Amino acid sequence: MTHNNEIEKFTDPGLPEHIHRKADSDERAAKKAERQVAILFLLSAVGTVLAIGSYIFMPQDIVIFIPIMGDQNAAQLFLGLGIAMATFFLGMGAVHWAKTLMPDTEVTAERHEFRSPDEDREAFVATVKEQGGAAGLGRRTLIKRSLGLAGGLAALTPLVMLRDLGPQPKKELEKTSWETGTRLVTDPGDRPIKPSDLEIGAVAQVLPALKSGEERTLENIGKDAVLLIRLNPNEFNLDSERLSWTHDGIIAFSKICSHMGCAVALYEQQTKHLLCPCHQSTFDVTRAAKVIFGPAARPLPQLAITVDSEGYLVAKQPFTEAVGPSYWERNTK
Repeated sequence: MTHNNEIEKFTDPGLPEHIHRKADSDERAAKKAERQVAILFLLSAVGTVLAIGSYIFMPQDIVIFIPIMGDQNAAQLFLGLGIAMATFFLGMGAVHWAKTLMPDTEVTAERHEFRSPDEDREAFVATVKEQGGAAGLGRRTLIKRSLGLAGGLAALTPLVMLRDLGPQPKKELEKTSWETGTRLVTDPGDRPIKPSDLEIGAVAQVLPALKSGEERTLENIGKDAVLLIRLNPNEFNLDSERLSWTHDGIIAFSKICSHMGCAVALYEQQTKHLLCPCHQSTFDVTRAAKVIFGPAARPLPQLAITVDSEGYLVAKQPFTEAVGPSYWERNTK
């Protein structure tokens, strides 16, 4: 039934009777809930300390055995557990706070088709401010302090992990283990390669041969990895200098993508394209790994190769440009 174009309100909308919480009328129950919320926030802070501590101070080579999971890297395990604890208990504390201590008054809000009158909007702002104060953050200092501790420590975690981004490599990416006359060896296997070992269309990953007494380091492997690709020599579209860096149809490029440093690992025989699986940068092998698609800003550095007196492939000279990703401190021209 309507009167004056207004819809009559339901006298009984069918909602169950509102049940008030014990903490609404019992101060002891409210204090107990407050302590519970604070404990949850403190556990969150403990999780953050565990994550930061394991990230900074725990050696990376410690392995522990866990039933079902097997051998686990201790630093990574406790880092993950710490972050999980910090996130879980922070969320649980907020939920418990909302369910036990924040205002629990049912409010009916009328729907309006158009902009509310100014007095209604002002009343809404006043209600928000009033109910925000009723949430108890101002007078419940235990919650306020524990929440500040948990939230503050949680905010430190991403800042601490920024340590993995630096320092800037500057000239270090221009230094690799490739030297004039360095043999190309298979990875894995460390076997020297002859041109006859590669068929047309074949791809091989190689590293520089180790000198006597040397050992490979992860840092060097990350800079030294090279891809060998063999084409028909007449398929190249190179200037005379770049063509002289190839040997019998074999061309060599750094495997480290010039965009973000991922490993370029996909080769299309039909198109003669190298692809980076991380961000889909695509390089044309026939044109000295020129970028034809994707976010990479420059071609893959080419390694000049030839053969030694025994017929094994060797570097004709070191890389003439820095390998790896471009960044703001390097001239990419």
